[in-house]
Amino acid sequence: MKIIDRVLLEKISEQARTNPRRRQNYNLHASLDDPCQRLLNAMEPGSYIRPHRHLTPPKQEGFVGARGRLAAFVFDPQGKVLDVVLFGPRESVFGVDIPVGVWHTVVSLEPGSVFYETKTGPYVPIAEEDMAPWAPAEGSVAVGEYLGGLVRLADEQKTRRSDCRHETDL
Repeated sequence: MKIIDRVLLEKISEQARTNPRRRQNYNLHASLDDPCQRLLNAMEPGSYIRPHRHLTPPKQEGFVGARGRLAAFVFDPQGKVLDVVLFGPRESVFGVDIPVGVWHTVVSLEPGSVFYETKTGPYVPIAEEDMAPWAPAEGSVAVGEYLGGLVRLADEQKTRRSDCRHETDL
């Protein structure tokens, strides 16, 4: 049995802070061949996961926020943002489940953010045709501007949801 506690979350968050990619996985599955891949993903603001889908081979993917604030983005095939979902333990949404073939990414909105991730196994690196052609490649000079735009959309989403809650409270 593996225990997921504050000590573990802090340990992998510290590793994410010092990792040049600003994120760190902690695998809970025993093998990359396991039929269900389960992991903790510690992610700091500024970390970039290129939008992608899991179609080759088809895989479902789910995220549950354990700490911090995160945003999941869903895109159409041309890169238009269809949905922004803020999630985490202090949000009204705790997680999301991404169907097979849906273009998506996750962005950290707060230092120390960690989410629990599940994905159909075995592990297979994302195929090039499943990487969004309309989004910059990781390491590209365009990443900062693109990621900044996603963060602004998440901030706007927070404001809209906050305004809606306020209006319904009146």
